[in-house]
Amino acid sequence: MVDVCEWSSADTARLLRIPGVDDDKYSRGVVALRTGSNAYPGAAVLGVEAAWRAGAGYVRYVGEGRAADAVIARRPETVAAHDIGRTRVDAWVIGSGTDAAERTREEAVALRDILAGSVPVVVDAGALDLVPNAAAPLVLTPHAGEFARLREFIGSPTNGTRDRVGDLSETAHALGCTVLLKGSTTLIAAPDSSVFSVSSAPGWLATAGAGDVLAGALGALLAAGPEASTAEVAAAAAWLHGHAATLASGAVAGSSGHPIVALDVAAALPAAIEDLLS
Repeated sequence: MVDVCEWSSADTARLLRIPGVDDDKYSRGVVALRTGSNAYPGAAVLGVEAAWRAGAGYVRYVGEGRAADAVIARRPETVAAHDIGRTRVDAWVIGSGTDAAERTREEAVALRDILAGSVPVVVDAGALDLVPNAAAPLVLTPHAGEFARLREFIGSPTNGTRDRVGDLSETAHALGCTVLLKGSTTLIAAPDSSVFSVSSAPGWLATAGAGDVLAGALGALLAAGPEASTAEVAAAAAWLHGHAATLASGAVAGSSGHPIVALDVAAALPAAIEDLLS
């Protein structure tokens, strides 16, 4: 039986780093994203937007084509270049809006280089198949279908057990990384098998692109707080993401709220942070 700890607003607040007078754009955290594709450029836009809105001091986008054009059109302050050169990176976000079946050899080599590094990597969607044998500290962000495929990697399919907590804890331990399983209640398991639950989100958050926003926000929090455990940072990002959705949808003080889109959630991240710290 795995104990589950409910993550709270107070837990999240203690992990948010407020910049001081001596901070600069680098010390606030540098996030690099290798996300999106010509087929799904919006995923890149949503992740980059969320990284900025969640407090990153410097955001790099490593991509080309429609995705890079869309990112710069939406967020011109982003540094977009295929090669990051000597720029320091404090956290990576990879996989959102990509398809492993369409991956080129060049892209596979670049992603494996990132996963072989030492900085934290948020791994989403089309990069999850590259997780086995990665060396970097990882936070995986699968939905239910992707999680079932992760279970196959460790030779233990779910087989309809419906033991969501037990399966998640086992998977994180076997893969040696943090796993954030998205859902109406989001669960986060650390490699030591400890599990946090986050239930701060309204039902309106079940909308296309919300996971891309979560990945970008998580990248920003990882970049800003390298001393914290990846599982705790993942739980804080999930809580903040849910609270931003609450504010964006107006689902406060007993109100049922209204529909939102993913970009609304990203836009509400600054207000969610202000609300949490006030």
